[in-house]
Amino acid sequence: MPQIVVLPHVELCPDGAVIDAVPGKSICDSLLEHGIEIEHACEKSCACTTCHVIVREGFAALTPSEEDEDDLLDKAWGLEPASRLSCQAIVPDEQDLVVEIPRYSINHAKENH
Repeated sequence: MPQIVVLPHVELCPDGAVIDAVPGKSICDSLLEHGIEIEHACEKSCACTTCHVIVREGFAALTPSEEDEDDLLDKAWGLEPASRLSCQAIVPDEQDLVVEIPRYSINHAKENH
């Protein structure tokens, strides 16, 4: 079973975490099931960027992103080449992942943009 190493995040996971993840599940669902309350304003429908993560290790093992995800990622705060929407990034069969949750996110609904 692959593991997801979550790097420390001041609010969501101050000490970081190592979680067992089920292959075929999204990174977002995996984090939520282990008590890491990553924001997901669109209810995981690939319509916002609040669940943006940076996959520091294991990025190449993820299935490629679709065009709609790429379009949204262009609007994400702190975009990096290894950025993904965690609701769309699926845990691979055998590859462990190291994930960073950016300190900030852009929630257009909440922030009245």
